[in-house]
Amino acid sequence: MKKIAIIGRILFALPFGIMGLNHFLMKDIFLGMMSSFIPGGAYTILITGMLLIIASISIMLNKYVKIACVWLAGMLFLFITTIHIPGLFSVDPETVGLALVELLKDTSLMGGAIMLAVYLETQKEIITRK
Repeated sequence: MKKIAIIGRILFALPFGIMGLNHFLMKDIFLGMMSSFIPGGAYTILITGMLLIIASISIMLNKYVKIACVWLAGMLFLFITTIHIPGLFSVDPETVGLALVELLKDTSLMGGAIMLAVYLETQKEIITRK
């Protein structure tokens, strides 16, 4: 069961690493998705990509996983509230469809990050009781 948990942790973290790389490789596309009230422009996108990569590596290496998961949940909440929800109110139906899919994806990933953080805390409590 432990090997399955390792595989699950890696499979959960891998998309965050890929999304982080995409922030560097497709910066112009992400600039087009940003709301006008988010400061920093391209710097914000690059910093976000770097943070996603760091969190992904942290989860894969099983170091500071709880901190990385809470951090990811917070970032995903910001993405949902500042990018995806405003995207639902676009006049372009294609943009609305993409915003809905991204909203659902980020909501499920945020839930997974919270579950992993809580699971690890529960496991620590069980170990300390023994």
